[in-house]
Amino acid sequence: MKESNFNHDKPKNIEAKRIAEIKKLTYAERLQRFLKLMELSYALKNAPKVYPNKK
Repeated sequence: MKESNFNHDKPKNIEAKRIAEIKKLTYAERLQRFLKLMELSYALKNAPKVYPNKK
């Protein structure tokens, strides 16, 4: 059976699992994930405002 996606564990255990998961990745996979994160961050930063400020 597939593992559940819910994290009902202590934060330290969740963090340890996440670190172990990242350490299993190759350098190229880590770099690819980082670049995706940077691209998403840039897109969110420069996205048009849905509700403009009314002043």
